Amino acid sequence: MYRNYVIIVAGGTGSRMGSDIPKQFLLLKGLPVMMHAIYAFHQSTSSPEIVVVIHPSLCDDWSELCKMHAFSVPHTVINGGSSRFESVKKGLAAIKSLEAEMRHSLIAVHDAARPLVSPTLIDETYKQAARTNAAALAKPSTDSVRIVIGNRLKNNAFPRSNVYLMQTPQTFNGAILYEAYTGVDGSSFTDDAAAVEKKGYPITLVDGDTRNIKITFPEDLRIAEILLEQGVLSRASDDAQ
Repeated sequence: MYRNYVIIVAGGTGSRMGSDIPKQFLLLKGLPVMMHAIYAFHQSTSSPEIVVVIHPSLCDDWSELCKMHAFSVPHTVINGGSSRFESVKKGLAAIKSLEAEMRHSLIAVHDAARPLVSPTLIDETYKQAARTNAAALAKPSTDSVRIVIGNRLKNNAFPRSNVYLMQTPQTFNGAILYEAYTGVDGSSFTDDAAAVEKKGYPITLVDGDTRNIKITFPEDLRIAEILLEQGVLSRASDDAQ
């Protein structure tokens, strides 16, 4: 039997949003973006213990937001690092202090800026990780793809059927994820699956969802609002009533 955890990474400042407010704190249908993500894990049948990693300068702001919105979902707040990799590493260290045998745990890593992930998809990554040790949400590319070489003067077509776009959560056996983040330079890793793969472990791809968007630009927030208005996902706003 595994013990489930999730590390929700919320250390970014969201400069591409063109806002003084970090994107994970922007309001989406009356609640901060990050609260929607936390609700999704809280409502999943996997019911993981939630570790939220926030930049130290934002911890007081998060505490105030929780009071303002009467946010009562149990979670542990950890100070983040200077990069996403370092923030996940700090989250793992916090879990390590609670879990003597990391191999008996399953740990998901999720971006706080993905508020529309469904509990069903979350549960599927935990199920697959229990079977194969490493599972990540991904969706096939619907666009044509070209590989750029050097200064872009040379580029080649690449079969889009072989291209998958990664999403979160990405869920792993705890011992494997901890190993992947120990004693390595994470500057070249764009996600957790890349770090785990570097250690030689295969990644099981779980079908993602086009609605599991990452809030990066202002238009992404508007798209997320439309999806919520259409009743695609309404969990957080319903629970907040």
